[in-house]
Amino acid sequence: MIKTLSVIIPVYNEERTIRTILDKVSAVELIHGIRKELVVVNDASKDNSARIIKEYSIEHANADIKFFEQPKNMGKGAALHRGIKEASGEYLVIQDADLEYDPKEFNLLLQPVVDGVADVVFGSRFLGGNPHRILFFWHSIGNKFLTFLSNMFTNLNLTDMETCYKLMDSKMAKSLHLKEKRFGFEPEVTAKLSRIAGMRMFEVGISYYGRTYAEGKKINWKDGFRAIYCILRYNLW
Repeated sequence: MIKTLSVIIPVYNEERTIRTILDKVSAVELIHGIRKELVVVNDASKDNSARIIKEYSIEHANADIKFFEQPKNMGKGAALHRGIKEASGEYLVIQDADLEYDPKEFNLLLQPVVDGVADVVFGSRFLGGNPHRILFFWHSIGNKFLTFLSNMFTNLNLTDMETCYKLMDSKMAKSLHLKEKRFGFEPEVTAKLSRIAGMRMFEVGISYYGRTYAEGKKINWKDGFRAIYCILRYNLW
């Protein structure tokens, strides 16, 4: 039975949204009385993100918030490695510090685990009838290509390998020896999860409120090429 879900939140220059996302995560009532642990990792932000998080932790002393700071800017993947290491819940889920994903949907991810049929659950932006902000055509094509390429090697039939929402058994996540420090985290963790004997993976449809580059989106075309390299590296080499 799951007692605690660790919510890992990597942060880099998110002063405009970090308080809102902490509010949203804190407000979620998880099914079956599961409690939340917030594991916030600041990746050496240059703005006021760290100050806002510290103030929020003081203001919400009753919330279970663990705050860690990277010694220098090391990348989202490195922040996630730290978060996974520090997580104490039986399961963990990744939550970006922006507002593209809705924490109210944690329960959609938890349901297959609570039902006893899943160890890993990905939230797919391409399944179901949930709302999706209409943005970049080539991003969607690139995402589907990367997912297709990943599936060819992992023999999984995912629809959204690049999703932020990945809920995992913490012991499995801690056993993966992850290396990618930037956005290569997604194909690497997928490849390594796929090789765990007996691992049960599910997908559920989620909503998506994507943001533009003017609003703070950070991933770019170089990260797409890195993802291709990571798919090949962690599946073939």
